[in-house]
Amino acid sequence: MKAPELYFVDGAVPESPAPTDTPEPWTETRVVGKSVPRVDAYERVSGTAVYPSDVVLPDMLYAAVLRCPHASARVKKVDGAAAERMPGVRAVITGASKAADVNWYYGRIVFTKLFDPTCRFEGEAVAAVAAETPQQAWDAVRAITVEYEVLPFVVDERKAMGSGAPAVHEGGNRVGEPEKYQRGDVVKGFAEADKILEVSYRTAAEIHTPMELHGWVARWDGQRLTLWESTQGVYPVQQRVATVLEMPLANVRVIGSYMGGGFGSKLQADKYNIIAAVLAKLTARPVKLFLTREETFLCVGNRPPSNMRLKAGVKKDGTLTALELTVVGTGGAYPAGGTSLVDWLVRDLYTCPNVRTEITDVYINGGPSRPMRAPGHPQGAWALEQMMDALAEALGMDPVEFRLKNIPTVSQAREGQPPYTTTGLRQCLMEGAKAFGWQEARRRPKREGPVKRGVGIASALWVAGGGGPPSTVIVKLFPDGSANLHMGASDIGTGTKTVMAMVVSEELGVPLERIQIENADTGTTEYATASGGSKTVPTESPAVRAAALAVRHQLFELAAEELKVPASELRIEGDAVVSTKDSKVTKKISELQALRRRGLLIGVGTRGPNPEGKVVNPFVAQFCEVEVDTRTGQVRVLRFLSANDSGRVMNRLTYENQVIGGVTMGIGLALTEQRVFDRQTGKVVNRNWHDYKIPTAMDVPAEIVSLPIDVPDPEANTTGAKGLGEPVTIPTAAAVANAVYDAVGVRVTDSPISPMRLVALLAARGTRG
Repeated sequence: MKAPELYFVDGAVPESPAPTDTPEPWTETRVVGKSVPRVDAYERVSGTAVYPSDVVLPDMLYAAVLRCPHASARVKKVDGAAAERMPGVRAVITGASKAADVNWYYGRIVFTKLFDPTCRFEGEAVAAVAAETPQQAWDAVRAITVEYEVLPFVVDERKAMGSGAPAVHEGGNRVGEPEKYQRGDVVKGFAEADKILEVSYRTAAEIHTPMELHGWVARWDGQRLTLWESTQGVYPVQQRVATVLEMPLANVRVIGSYMGGGFGSKLQADKYNIIAAVLAKLTARPVKLFLTREETFLCVGNRPPSNMRLKAGVKKDGTLTALELTVVGTGGAYPAGGTSLVDWLVRDLYTCPNVRTEITDVYINGGPSRPMRAPGHPQGAWALEQMMDALAEALGMDPVEFRLKNIPTVSQAREGQPPYTTTGLRQCLMEGAKAFGWQEARRRPKREGPVKRGVGIASALWVAGGGGPPSTVIVKLFPDGSANLHMGASDIGTGTKTVMAMVVSEELGVPLERIQIENADTGTTEYATASGGSKTVPTESPAVRAAALAVRHQLFELAAEELKVPASELRIEGDAVVSTKDSKVTKKISELQALRRRGLLIGVGTRGPNPEGKVVNPFVAQFCEVEVDTRTGQVRVLRFLSANDSGRVMNRLTYENQVIGGVTMGIGLALTEQRVFDRQTGKVVNRNWHDYKIPTAMDVPAEIVSLPIDVPDPEANTTGAKGLGEPVTIPTAAAVANAVYDAVGVRVTDSPISPMRLVALLAARGTRG
């Protein structure tokens, strides 16, 4: 099949280096950087893609889990006799079952049991059932009787350290010693400041709630366990399951070629994985266990709440002199990094010689947190970026001008303050402001009447986003010119498979439709770390390029013999190998006799190290315009622009997809999303999509502009790409909050900016319409 023109334009692939050489950075590209539909788009939209939740095996059973209905309780007795007698039930396991006598651990610090008698949050697993149908499994779960000793609870991290607060664990509710950071002399810095502001901020807990539910299918074949898992990383799941079940890694195979979203909540294995494996072993039949939507709100992670008090000092010329941040947060009932990275932007985003931060992580009787798209950073941005706007106002400076005054060139928070490979924050701010029409929008009147308009800005960087080893990829070229790409990385909905196929096509000239991809299977594909943290493209694409270049090197060696020209004088053009000196000296790849005799060319690529002594970080600046009805407190985001320095744009279409998705999630943090506990019972009261308000198409602007600051970063890696998925959501909520302030003159420091909260603030200020 002839390749579409979209993928092949005039120009030749550069000369092939030896596989051990570091390839030259791309200049003009033929495939990479174009707007290319996903290679698996038809499978995804037609329903032919098989997600783990679609897997149905012969003789398969269905499992369901009985979960503790209390925020804090002790299990005194479990009786599953009635459940065992119910139609279709094949197994019931409880904490007393020998098969379920399995150790579990949280963060390698707190060890519990698979069914621990002490339940520290609503949703802790108490028992499980396997039955012929899902309905029979749930009927049996409801038939299990449990005697609980209901215990006192605390679900508000602000009260967890108070005198008389119930202890979640023996020894108290503080997870460990506060995490402290300091550089310079903060006292001196504040003494030098002309303006000092100090404000408290809070972000509410968010739930990941991806479209595909959490779960897997488990099947035993003798001592070997095969698992079809909705996961962001098949190898981390394999390692955790093998460790918990005390099995050799070689005997655990995890398959996850498709998955329907995770946002960080599917980076690790969970108790439900082990429960399904135990039930499958007991019954000698495959077992499918997928959680309900309500369960996912309780026990598979959240973006934890953060309480932040930020003090900032600045000189009249806009130079920051000191920043001081204290944070109290929670990872829930177990150590889960609930306060991780909340202070990173304060440490590193803006040039400031004197910085001090202190973070305290506490236990509450809530579900354990997990990383959620840019862990800690949106919370930190909510505080820092609102403070930056407040400082700019106090100085009478434009918010963009103030930020430009304090742009760093080195990573101040890291030891030795190493420089960034590229720092695109200045371009993000300047080009973003120009494209958005920032100055014109700022000059426009706020409108007469009760409906006001305002504009806002916020910036960010992401602490990671540069990727790094390890990663191994295999590329195979067949005699007919088609290719196979083998990689262990999961495509979590971001278009990873498409981007990697584009890299193969760029180097080998193979049309995308002739590249077959195998991914995310510990039994057949190479090792890869989990897909998350905006590291997948900058980690995997250099390995893919290395593998493709290794194939190309072999191809040119074979073609050189038949064409009687040096291999160094060959290039790929379309489906042929062509001499760089004489275009008439050419041969189609499919006609190379040596390749036909060889049968297959195989290239193995690995990810090299990141540059020594330098830091690879992506940067972003976002601009938005909102409309606020002062009578109702309703906020409507009218338009949004995200200017991103994420290195080379690998695929313009999936790049825009990431920007739109990240902005949408950020709007959720700003306006609608929060986990709500019942203060009297400790139970989550909005554990469904009706009561937990994720943004819909009606809640986000029709105009979300993606503005790439397309500056390839050749020092970062051999494809010049940096991460994108995390940075695009970090400053969004703060930009919305700043726009609301610009519209109505009221600073909302607690998320979300709900109509009820904003109306109360407007009424207190006497500015309600």
